[in-house]
Amino acid sequence: MNGFQSLARAMFLGFRRDRTALFFTIALPLLFLLVIGGIFAKQSTPRSEVLEIGPVAVLDQMPSDMRAGFEKSLKITKITDRGSALEKVRKGDYAAALEQSGDQVVIHYSAADQVKSGTAESQVEGLVQAANQAASGRPPKYRLQAQPVEDRSLKAIQYITPGLLGWALAAAGMFGASTTLVTWRTKGVLRRLRLSPVPIRTLFTARVTVSLGVALVQAALFIGIATLPFFGLKLSHSWWMVIPMVVSGMLAFLAIGMLIGAWAKTQEAAQAVTQLVVLPMAFLGGSFFPIDSAPKWLRVVTEIFPLRHLNEGMLKVVARGAGPAAVLPQIGILLGFALVATIIALRVFRWEQI
Repeated sequence: MNGFQSLARAMFLGFRRDRTALFFTIALPLLFLLVIGGIFAKQSTPRSEVLEIGPVAVLDQMPSDMRAGFEKSLKITKITDRGSALEKVRKGDYAAALEQSGDQVVIHYSAADQVKSGTAESQVEGLVQAANQAASGRPPKYRLQAQPVEDRSLKAIQYITPGLLGWALAAAGMFGASTTLVTWRTKGVLRRLRLSPVPIRTLFTARVTVSLGVALVQAALFIGIATLPFFGLKLSHSWWMVIPMVVSGMLAFLAIGMLIGAWAKTQEAAQAVTQLVVLPMAFLGGSFFPIDSAPKWLRVVTEIFPLRHLNEGMLKVVARGAGPAAVLPQIGILLGFALVATIIALRVFRWEQI
């Protein structure tokens, strides 16, 4: 028992003296709780934007005072073109589209935005219930039916794969570049390479090429496993656009990792800073959950994260069946991130440890 107590005490004291372990075990999770919890603590149910296809009696015949109450949570826009309405929902521009045939009210939603569509469906369901209560003393007049705008055979893996793949690429690219650069500098490898006859551009080109090759293999494994019958991922006709998305995204992450590695003096510092960049970017970039319910200012802030643009682009071609032109803006933004981060990294780069 004395031996156990001595070992336990020694381990506890060692943990307490390890500032890095204390930070990542206690301080960092608490920081996330304070920041993210504080941001979302006062968030109420978001106002859903819904399209009204043609005449919908549930809405049009509702008393003005009742409609005013529902319009606090629903922003309703009229549209006559059914095909255009479904396409807008499919693209994520609107949370849902409503149409009515007789007493049947149909809500069309996108399975790619499950949080947004679920919120809209619950709000519309309340609207239908209110319309039924207005006709008291009789059986419910209106019935609500929910229909996804995508193929019903699509599974959740269709929307999980892009986010997890993006997070894996960001972590691999940034950690690999930052820690490798710091290790080479502290161990004198960079100095010896500088004196070698091999051009420096050849060295970095080889490093980037290897990282891109690993990223493409990683993406192939992700998609290959996800398409197995057990998981059921279905590739869209433009799935191959994942390749330029992965390449442009990896270039951005490598550039950010090189910037961190050029600035950090020790491997521990490089790992800590990379963690501080990767984790918030993964949570607020849409890798683990959609940020549609976040405040508008926060959604604007997340535009600075390259991972958000990579996730959005891959979601378009993997889950929403968008064409190649739809992801060109995301590819351009990622390449812009790569260019800017590379320029800054070159300005702060050091060959030797100071």
